[in-house]
Amino acid sequence: MPNEHILIVEDEEHLAMGIKYNLVAEGYRVTAVGDGPSALKALTELRGDVDLVVLDLMLPGMSGYAVCEALRGFDREIPVLILSARTLAEDRTRGFDVGANQYMTKPFDLDEFLSRVRNLLSFFRRRAEDHAHRPNPVTTFEFANAKVNFETFEVAVGGESVRMTQLELALLRYFMENEGRVIPRRELLENVWGMPGNVNSRAPDQFIRRLRKLFEPDPAAPRHFLTIRDAGYRFVAAGEEPV
Repeated sequence: MPNEHILIVEDEEHLAMGIKYNLVAEGYRVTAVGDGPSALKALTELRGDVDLVVLDLMLPGMSGYAVCEALRGFDREIPVLILSARTLAEDRTRGFDVGANQYMTKPFDLDEFLSRVRNLLSFFRRRAEDHAHRPNPVTTFEFANAKVNFETFEVAVGGESVRMTQLELALLRYFMENEGRVIPRRELLENVWGMPGNVNSRAPDQFIRRLRKLFEPDPAAPRHFLTIRDAGYRFVAAGEEPV
């Protein structure tokens, strides 16, 4: 049985208690709070003992966006699953921008929610173990006119500093580690997002568009982040001439 600790940040008490009941039934330890300041207080006091945050966006005292952004100021590794009634594309985009790993909308299917929790926890546990056993992990990477430091999260393009989210950096690193290989969307969902590969999500497309906007001289004619029709994506550090 799992023993991971999950923090629920949800101001609707009946919903928070329902989620907590089902997570406890699955064997997780659960703490629930009902507002943004309490969430940050709990994350500070329980630092190192929270394995996953389930975060609502519309919270009293401080929005979920602000909570996630503040969390990323002192912890870039803990996975965050946003659970919100906000359904617009810009809400998802903003959630990813402040550092969330996954986004689910209310009302939600309980089995899917529990599956996402299991996958996120398993994914981040495996990633931590892989990093611990990797003797000489690559911390810096240069291609075209870009310089990336995965350790300090510093990125420069043409000498100008640019801001990237944790997920954007994780996707870039996965491309770097698999340069030249065609990577199916399913593989990206499983190994970058920690989601089941059969989930219907366009997140990889959205994030690859953002990488192109950051790094490609002409995002409409990419040379580094290529879409391979009906197969997936391929990263070419040296660049390929557009077809």
